Amino acid sequence: MTGSLLHNEPLARYTSWRAGGAADRLYIPASLDDLQQFLAGLPEREPLHFIGLGSNLLVRDGGVRGTVILMHGALTALQTDKEFIYAEAGVTCAKLARFAARQHQHGAEFMAGIPGTVGGALAMNAGCHGGETWEIVERVLTVDRQGRVHERNHQAFATAYRHVEMPVADEWFVAAWFRLAAGDASEAEAKIKQLLARRLATQPLNLPNAGSVFRNPPGDHAARLIETSGLKGFSIGGAQVSEKHANFIVNQGGATAADIEQLILHVQAVVKEKQGVALQAEVRIIGEHGHE
Repeated sequence: MTGSLLHNEPLARYTSWRAGGAADRLYIPASLDDLQQFLAGLPEREPLHFIGLGSNLLVRDGGVRGTVILMHGALTALQTDKEFIYAEAGVTCAKLARFAARQHQHGAEFMAGIPGTVGGALAMNAGCHGGETWEIVERVLTVDRQGRVHERNHQAFATAYRHVEMPVADEWFVAAWFRLAAGDASEAEAKIKQLLARRLATQPLNLPNAGSVFRNPPGDHAARLIETSGLKGFSIGGAQVSEKHANFIVNQGGATAADIEQLILHVQAVVKEKQGVALQAEVRIIGEHGHE
């Protein structure tokens, strides 16, 4: 194996909230082949987690048992054969959007606004600005815990808003082929520029955050419900409901994962009480609670 295996590695370094405990083991694969070899050598019951940019993830302060596989900076192949764009799971969504535009391909521009990797976008059907990842997926490559890869068509997956049903348990996305439409490069690049400018103007990108915390309920916006409930600027410890965008929780400095999780629960409770709506968290929470 040619990847890097780190022991008791603090995951705050690998998550966009910059909070949370350590992983027992963190593996950074050198290639897809290397990842397959590493998985094939793991014990059958080893707990496994895959992370990308850590932008939709809260790692609890007690850390993560088992092994965490870091895809970002590892599986980064990105190419086109004029029919499809092939991207491995560690490619950032923004890089995929810009690459597609340069290849005169339209339809992936919205991905410039997703602060994560292709693997994460596939796992949760990430989307923004009216687009969703699985609308442009033709087929995917997955890996199982024995290290075997499987090619599966779009039709094998049941997808919905911010949700993907895996046809088989214990498989993870390692790559995808995207089908896009032919178009003008400068037009696509202009659209990306416009989306990024809007993101900069409306989101608190100057502070550690994990993107949107809650899913938008049907016909409404989580940010509106949170703001109407008087929660903009509300904080617990170092975690605060952003004053710039109410569906963002920011780390003002020194926030623990417990601060962030308590704030998520508080927002859900207040919005349910005041608006009668049960907000669903979009962020994934893994690991064990720290000792108080």
